[in-house]
Amino acid sequence: MSPRRILLIDDDRLQFRLTERMFGSFHGERFILEWSSTYEEGLPKLLSGDYAACLLDYQLGARDGLTLITEAVDAGCTTPIIFLTAETSANVDMAAMRAGALDYLVKGEITPVSLERSLRYALQMAATLQQLKLLATRDELTGLINRREFDRVLAEEMERARRFDRPLALVLCDLDHFKSVNDTHGHPMGDAVLKAVATVMLAGVRSIDRVARIGGEEFAILLMETTAREALFAAERLVATMRAQRLELPDGTLLQVTLSAGVAVFPQHAADPATLIKITDQALYMAKRSGRDRVVPV
Repeated sequence: MSPRRILLIDDDRLQFRLTERMFGSFHGERFILEWSSTYEEGLPKLLSGDYAACLLDYQLGARDGLTLITEAVDAGCTTPIIFLTAETSANVDMAAMRAGALDYLVKGEITPVSLERSLRYALQMAATLQQLKLLATRDELTGLINRREFDRVLAEEMERARRFDRPLALVLCDLDHFKSVNDTHGHPMGDAVLKAVATVMLAGVRSIDRVARIGGEEFAILLMETTAREALFAAERLVATMRAQRLELPDGTLLQVTLSAGVAVFPQHAADPATLIKITDQALYMAKRSGRDRVVPV
């Protein structure tokens, strides 16, 4: 495996040379150290996602590392950051941690052993936090985003659509007669059906769209920059695809599963997330009431 890249953001070339020599003394994993000397050069590199970790100096000319951490975190940076400073004040330590750094080293006290230990700690902590985030935002059975994450994404995407004056479509889907699947074949087979349906849904949308499992047999699809007509076509295509499928259960049974769906679009039908969900759910209810295996638009 190729050595992982570590970014050092520090305005002192000597610090880069010292750190590079320490990297050469590591006894475990080998890393490649790359250097940025300014805030303006370092921030886009940090946000690129190309680095396993970042060593960040407190003093960066007229600007400081705390501000850079805050700006990076606000931009969605997940790269683990180790804060470096000549300051020994506990206030700087806590400020760095509150801003988003995972560890803190005082420059005059850094040794190859302490630096290697800090890197290992930050990398492991970042991996753990990422796993916890996945557990908090993903449905364990299907791997789709869960209801909590769906609500967050819907609010975020609706705000983006409002800002750029673009449509955002919501499709709510429900598996027809799913209770009979569980009653006839058992819950493990029902779980297999849900996973298979999730796979079909993901295959039927674009990479920019989002699919969520928001309840037992309920799914939601966010179609980005999609008009009412386009959303209706996409939902009808999904329902037809599901109707044509014969899902193979783990015991070899072939099962046909159908979907009912409701469709609504922001801002044409609703101005806020709660209303959009409510009216789309009402359309889904009408699809169920009018015979299932169909799409009803608002």
